[in-house]
Amino acid sequence: MHIHILGICGTFMGGIAAIARAAGHTVTGCDANVYPPMSDQLRALGIDLIEGYDAGQADIGADIFVVGNVVTRGNPLMEAILARGLAYTSGPQWLAENVLRDKWVLAVAGTHGKTTTSAMLAWILDDARMNPGFLIGGIPQNFGVSARLTDSPFFVIEADEYDTAFFDKRSKFVHYRPRTAILNNLEYDHADIFPDLAAIETQFHHLVRTLPGNGLIVVNGDDANLAHALERGCWTPVERFGRTGGWTAGTPDANGSFDVFLDGAQQGRVEWGLIGEHNRMNALAAIAAARHAGVPAAAATDALSRFENVKRRMEIRGTVHGITVYDDFAHHPTAIATTVEGLRAKVGDSRILAVLEPRSNTMKLGVMKAALPDSLAGADRVYCLGANLGWDAAAALAPLGDKARVFDDLDALVAQLVDDARPGDHVLMMSNGGFGGIHAKLLDALHQRYREEIVPAPKPA
Repeated sequence: MHIHILGICGTFMGGIAAIARAAGHTVTGCDANVYPPMSDQLRALGIDLIEGYDAGQADIGADIFVVGNVVTRGNPLMEAILARGLAYTSGPQWLAENVLRDKWVLAVAGTHGKTTTSAMLAWILDDARMNPGFLIGGIPQNFGVSARLTDSPFFVIEADEYDTAFFDKRSKFVHYRPRTAILNNLEYDHADIFPDLAAIETQFHHLVRTLPGNGLIVVNGDDANLAHALERGCWTPVERFGRTGGWTAGTPDANGSFDVFLDGAQQGRVEWGLIGEHNRMNALAAIAAARHAGVPAAAATDALSRFENVKRRMEIRGTVHGITVYDDFAHHPTAIATTVEGLRAKVGDSRILAVLEPRSNTMKLGVMKAALPDSLAGADRVYCLGANLGWDAAAALAPLGDKARVFDDLDALVAQLVDDARPGDHVLMMSNGGFGGIHAKLLDALHQRYREEIVPAPKPA
């Protein structure tokens, strides 16, 4: 079958492309922005890419067009597909019908932590020699790829609540029909498509409705919004994790390692260097879900001691002159606060220079702007790229006083960081996009300033 994918360079659709190619299909695709690293990854798989959405691609000879949710009405290629009555479907539906139908699907949902928890779960299963397939919205460093297809009955998927396509406004995760589901947390997000928290809660309840009676829902027992979603009806056994009851984490040591308990009985110990309570909660959820698929908790905790995290999750990009530069995906006030708090726990009294690009659709709309000062309060200095926003970033960050500065120009922001940073500082970059390559620009500028080599991040042990 020849599949042509519209919006192929997104993480999810790129994963669909890789899986379809592994299944033996001919895969081509197009996007408005065809550039590395995704373009290189796809071409290495033998997938031809076309820049743009010209209507002539309707003649490419595809048996079906798989449409990403970046595509809207008025798109020239989509209009040609509709006008000619050509076969099309969404990415989630294609995946459900062609890959997930006969699999034991383990789905990871939640406002925060989906990517990291999915990576942990896939790694636990892989370490147990269960060889899972997976599709994750990031690159787990244990695997080096975001998606793979295997002959295993198990498939781990990051279950996104964002809508499916312009013609299907259900959340993506409704298509996946999991047997095991993790519900990490539930907050208001995606203000571009959801009017309020209740609308998102309804989608989560739709997911709950798809689980079988012999399945398992692993839910954050400390999240009132998830509790409310389950109260609307649940026909599947539930295991809870959090600070009280069910799966709990012991007090971490100085390195971040901790004991794991189920109903007060110790199940094992995770020996790792990851920081923050959020990662301990992610680990508990992954351990519980893996146990449902047949991995003993002791084996799961041992596997997590070899977990190498996900790229762009507190990833050290390099160090120059004692100044360490991190890359993190945080783009929601809760995630920002969690990231800053986690780094603070790691570095103690050392200075944290937090650098934010409000890039997500929700952030650009300014819906969360009032929560930003509190989320960044734990940093010593705050820098924000305020260009192309529909709101005044300087006014929003004014409660932080002199420690916050806003820039409309990326190069000016980098120059200020070079002037301000000093040995021992930790520069935390936060964006759900490429942030204009700021990480490399800062490291290069520091190299030029101090004539010292860039020390790369240490390899995991």
